[in-house]
Amino acid sequence: MDGLTTAAYVVAAILFILSLGGLSGQESAKRAVWYGISGMALAIAATLIGPGSGYWVLSLLLLTGGGAIGYQLATKVQMTQMPELVAAMHSLVGLAAIFVGFIAHFEMYRVAALIAENADMSELGTFAILIAKKTTVELNILRIELFLGIFIGAITFTGSIIAYGKLSGKVNSAAQKLPGGHFLNIGAAVVSVITLVWYFNTGGFAPLFFMTLAALFIGYHLIMGIGGADMPVVVSMLNSYSGWAAAAIGFSLGNDLMIVVGALVGSSGAILSYIMCKAMNRSFVSVILGGFGGPQGEQMAVEGEQIAIDADGVATALEEADSVIIIPGYGMAVAQAQQNVAELTRRLRAKGKVVRFAIHPVAGRLPGHMNVLLAEAKVPYDIVMEMDEINEDFPTTDVAIIIGSNDIVNPAAQDDPNSPIAGMPVLECWKAKQVFVSKRGQGTGYSGIENPLFFKENTRMFYGDAKISLDALLNKIA
Repeated sequence: MDGLTTAAYVVAAILFILSLGGLSGQESAKRAVWYGISGMALAIAATLIGPGSGYWVLSLLLLTGGGAIGYQLATKVQMTQMPELVAAMHSLVGLAAIFVGFIAHFEMYRVAALIAENADMSELGTFAILIAKKTTVELNILRIELFLGIFIGAITFTGSIIAYGKLSGKVNSAAQKLPGGHFLNIGAAVVSVITLVWYFNTGGFAPLFFMTLAALFIGYHLIMGIGGADMPVVVSMLNSYSGWAAAAIGFSLGNDLMIVVGALVGSSGAILSYIMCKAMNRSFVSVILGGFGGPQGEQMAVEGEQIAIDADGVATALEEADSVIIIPGYGMAVAQAQQNVAELTRRLRAKGKVVRFAIHPVAGRLPGHMNVLLAEAKVPYDIVMEMDEINEDFPTTDVAIIIGSNDIVNPAAQDDPNSPIAGMPVLECWKAKQVFVSKRGQGTGYSGIENPLFFKENTRMFYGDAKISLDALLNKIA
C-alpha cells in the first residue's frame, strides 16, 4: 500500500505541475484547471486509503462538508469577489499550519513521555510511530520544521484576514501602521528568533505560544502597512506564504506530496510577486516588509477640471474613429460590465474598426483578473494585449476607453517623483487623440491616489455605473 500511495502522489505532483504550467496561457487555462482538480482528487483518494488511514466516518463528513461549502462558494461568489475569496482561502491554510504544528508538538511530548515510562507503543498512531523512531537530531529538526510552520502559518492567517478586509472594503485600503511602525515588526521578529532558541533548547509549549502571538502580530501589521495600490502583489505574496506553510506541514507530517505542492505554490507565488513588483517598479523587499521606504515628499497638485461627456458624445467619437484601445480595470468587474464591453467590441469590429484591449500586469485586484473577465465574455484572445505589446501604439490611436481604472493609467507615475506610484510603468493612454474614462464619480478610487489624466484637455469623463453607461452607449451604436 505504501508503494501505491507513493505512486499516486507522484502522479498527483505531475498533474499539479502541468496545472501551473497551463495557467500561464488563456487558451490552456481551462485544461490546466482540470489537471489541478484531477491531481487533488487523486491525492485525497491516496491519502484516505494509504498508511495511517482510518476515521472513515469523520473523514467522509469533513469531505462532504468541505465539498458542499466549496460548491456554494463556486456557484455564488461573483468574479468581483474572487480576490477576497482567495485571501480568505489563504487564511485557512495558515490556520491549518498552526493547528498541525501544535498537534505535532503535543504528540512529540506524549511520545517522549511514553518512551520514558517504557509504556506499550503498539497502539500509537502513524505519526506517533514516526516520531518514536526518530533520533535526537531528527527530533530537533522536526522542532524547527513545526516552529517554522506555525510561524509562517500565523503570518499568513492574520495577513490574509486583513487582506480580505481591505479587498472587500471592510478595512481601510490606505497604508496604516501603529506608532513605532517598522520597529514593531522588527521587535516581533526578534521575539520570534529568541523563542526559536528557547524552544530548541527546552521543547516547551511556552516559546511556541509567544512566537505564535508575535507572528500573528507581524501578519496583521505587515498587511495593514500596505496600501491599496499594492494589493495585487499582496494577494500573490500571501499565496506564496500559504505554500511555504503547507510545505512546512508536509515536513512535520512526513508527507512528500504536501512538501512538493507547498514548494510549487510557494515558489510560483514568490515569482509572481516579483514579476508584479517589477511591472510596478516597486521593490519586492519593500512591499513584503509592509511598504518600507518609498517617496516621502509632497505630491504635485492637480490643476484643471474634469469635463463630463454623455453617451451621444462618446458614440460620435467612436463612429469617427478607426482605431480603439479599451483599458479595463476593477470598476468593470464591480459593475459586471464585461459582457457589455464584449458587445461594444463586436459592434465596432463589425464596422471595420481596429479594436484592442490593453492589460496592465496589475489590473484589478488579482493577477490575471481582467484576462479572466474578458475570456468569460468571449473576447478574442488575439486582441487582448499586454502593456509592453501595446503601449507604443497609443500615439497613433484615435480613441482610448478606460473602464474603471485609475493607477495603471496615471501619468503621475512618470511626472511626480513623490507620487506613491512614482516610477511604476503605466499604460500611456493620454497619448491617444481622445480619451474617455468610464467612472462612477470624481473620487480617487480604491488606492486613494489622484489621477491627473482625468484633468487633461483630451480626456472626457463618462460618469456613471459602467454597465449602465455602456448600455446607453450601445443604444447609440447599431
